[in-house]
Order: sequence, then C-alpha cells, then structure tokens
Amino acid sequence: MAPETAKVDPMYQFTIQPLLGENMDVAGFNIAFTNSALWMLITAVVLWLFMLGGMKRELVPGRWQMAVETFTGFIDDMLEANVGKTGRKYVPYIFSLFMFILFANLLGLLPLGLIGIHPFTFTSHFTVTGVLAIISFSIVLIVGFWKHGFHFFSLFVPHGTPLPMIPVIFPIELISFLVRPFSLGLRLFVAMMAGHVLLEVLSSFVIDGWNAGAGFGVLVGIPSFLLMIGICALEILVAAIQAYVFALLSSLYINDAENLH
Repeated sequence: MAPETAKVDPMYQFTIQPLLGENMDVAGFNIAFTNSALWMLITAVVLWLFMLGGMKRELVPGRWQMAVETFTGFIDDMLEANVGKTGRKYVPYIFSLFMFILFANLLGLLPLGLIGIHPFTFTSHFTVTGVLAIISFSIVLIVGFWKHGFHFFSLFVPHGTPLPMIPVIFPIELISFLVRPFSLGLRLFVAMMAGHVLLEVLSSFVIDGWNAGAGFGVLVGIPSFLLMIGICALEILVAAIQAYVFALLSSLYINDAENLH
C-alpha cells in the first residue's frame, strides 16, 4: 500500500470562517461573528487583563506591574524621541496599538492545536492591518489640518526646494505620503503570513517524511522539525519587531503632523 501524503493546505489557516450569524445581513453586508473576530476579542480581553493586573499601583511593584510600566515607559520614550514633549498625549493610542498587535501576533503562535484549538492570526489579513494603518493615517490628517490648516500641505514641499521644481516635487511627495497607510499595513500582513506559511509547509515535510518510512523520516522529517523549532523562535522575534515597527512608523507619521519640517 502506497504511503499516505500529508494533506496540508498552507493557505487554509488564513480562511475566515463564520461562527455565529452566518446568514445575518445588514444593508447587504454579512455581519457574521467569525474566527477572526473571535481572536480579536480574545486579544482585547488578554490585553485588558494584562493591564488590569499591572495597574495596582503597589508601593513595591511586582513583576506584573513592572512589565506594564516597562512597556508604557518604552512607548513614552519612543514618542518623546520621535515627536517631542507633545508626543506624550499619543502614548495611550500608540501603546494600545503596539500591545494589541504584539499580543495578536504572539497568540497566533501558540501551539494550541495540540489540544484541538486552532489559533487565528488576524494580523495576517491585510483587511485588518490596513484598517489599523488607516486609523493611524487618519490621526495624522486630523492633527495636521487641525493644527496647521492648509499650511499642512507644506509637508509635501521640502524646505529649500527651488520654485521651478515645486510642480514636480509636490506630486511626488504627495503620492509618497498617500502610499504610507498601504505600505504600513502591507509590511505587517506580509511578515505574519510568510512565517505561518513556511511553518505549515515544513509541517507537511515532517508528516510526509515519516509516512514515507523511517528512512525518509530521519532524512527529511527530523531536519524539518528542527528547522520548525528555529523558525518558531524567529517568528516570536518577528512578532515583536513588527509590532514595534508599526508603532514606530505611526509615531514618525504623527511627528510630521505635529512638527512640520
């Protein structure tokens, strides 16, 4: 009998599936509660519990409180370095953005499949990362026009630009500015999707290798499994880096709105 091959679809893990209200439509749009929405809710609850446990304001901070204060201080320092003293009013937003993405990325890496629960990494969907990017971009536009009015358009004309070059430089800078939310959301989406696809492909090598026999299991399965362990460690690092990059770029874009150059 021929050995069975692993029926692993690397893209199936990104499929959005309705859990409740599959046929609920409002104004032609389906509003079913999906696995993506479920893990967004789980992420929000975990983040809320993390903050709740770390806001006891004890005289001698415990490890939990120190963890919350460390993350808060980290975001505060980042905003002060990139925006200045005025950046402190954005700490709640940037902190929430950073922690939400970080927790979402890490929860999606938990090996819950061992107990029959399949985590869903919703940051691997451009619709989610794109909305987060649009929120940051909207804040930039609102703050920029509220604080500077139409002078905000001077952002698209670098200081010292010769007058004849303004008709050329202005549209280039404007297009570059408008592409920001797309590139911001795309970067996170691609990074998370690529890592999960690679892990899924390697898992199929492990299954196929052992199904093909002990020899293939040793030659293919074991190296693939060891590589999976290394990539899982790398994915944890990527999860943190991508959350940081998203928060950092958002703060840099806010700096453009606060401090025109």
